[in-house]
Amino acid sequence: MPPANRTKSITLHDVAKAAGVSLITASRALANPEVVSKATIERVRQAVEDTGYIPNFLAGGLKSRRSMAVAALVPVISVPQFLPTVQALTEELDRAGYQLILGQTGYDHAREAALIDTMVGRRVDGIVVAGLLHTATQTDRLRKLGIPVVETWDLCDRPVDMVVGFSHLKVGAAVAGYFMGKGFRRVAIATANDQRAVVRREGFLSVVGHDVPTAVVPAPSNLALGRRACAELLAKDPEVDAIFCSSDGLAQGVLTEARARGLRVPQDLAVCGFGDADFAAHLEPALTTVQVDGALIGRRSAELIVQRCRGETTGERVLDVGFHIVERASTAG
Repeated sequence: MPPANRTKSITLHDVAKAAGVSLITASRALANPEVVSKATIERVRQAVEDTGYIPNFLAGGLKSRRSMAVAALVPVISVPQFLPTVQALTEELDRAGYQLILGQTGYDHAREAALIDTMVGRRVDGIVVAGLLHTATQTDRLRKLGIPVVETWDLCDRPVDMVVGFSHLKVGAAVAGYFMGKGFRRVAIATANDQRAVVRREGFLSVVGHDVPTAVVPAPSNLALGRRACAELLAKDPEVDAIFCSSDGLAQGVLTEARARGLRVPQDLAVCGFGDADFAAHLEPALTTVQVDGALIGRRSAELIVQRCRGETTGERVLDVGFHIVERASTAG
C-alpha cells in the first residue's frame, strides 16, 4: 500500500480488495479458515501482510461475547517468584486460544482497582491476580459481572471466585519450626512490607512465641535492601544466629552483607529465603529457601479460567498447592 494511504485505518475491505475476494470470503479466511480453500487463505494472508491490516478483536468480541483475552495482575513482573507462574499461565492459555494481558499493580491497591476497571472495560474473559483482591467495591462488582477470577499465591476460605495458592501463615510457622529444630535461638526477620510477607512474619512469631528483631524494607525487596536489613538486624542484636528473609533477593543481600563483615554462613549466621528463585541453589553458600510450585499455580489458574469460559464445572474453588522447605548450605552446617 502506498505510504500516503498508511495514515488511514486499514480495514477488512482493503484486505478483500487486495486479495481479489469478497468481504465475506476475506472474513471467513481469517475467522473460519476451515470453510475456505487453501489457495484463498494464502491470498488473504498475503493481503493482510501487504496492507498491514490488524483485526479488530474488540469488535469481534462484541459479537461473540468473547475477547479471547485473560488479564493477569502481578505486583512487579521483575520479582523472580512470579515469573514461572506468568510463563505457565501464558503457555496454557495460548494452547486454549487465549492471549494474556499483563498488568503491574506495584503493591498499590488504588492501581490494582484502576487496572481491574481497565481490564473489565476491555471485556477480558477472565482475571488472574497474584495475591488476594483488596477492594470490596471491586470484588462485589466482579461477582455481579460473573467474570471468572482466580486469586493466586495466597489462600482464603471465601475467595472472590476461585483461589490457587498456599498459606503464608503456615510458611512462617514452618520456617520457625525449622529454625528451632536446628537449634537456632536468637532468630531475626528481614521482611518486605507487603501484606503476604507480613502474614509470614505473624506465622513465624506464633511458633517462636515472642517478638524478634525485625528489619522492614519496602517491596519489592532486592539485594541492596537485603544488605541494609542485615546491617540493621546485627545492630539490634550482634548475636543473632539465624535470619528468615521474605524473599530470596533479600536473602542474597543478607548473605552478601554477612560475608562483607567476615561472618561465616551458617556457622555464625544461618539464612533462609522464600521463593526458591533460579539463582538460590547457585549462591555461595547455596540458599535454604521455601519452595512453591509457581508453574503449577499458573497452569491450574489457566485451566480454571478456560473451564469456566467453556461453561464447564471447575470443581473445588479453593486449591492449596502447598510448599516445602528446601534445605541447602546456608542453614545446614
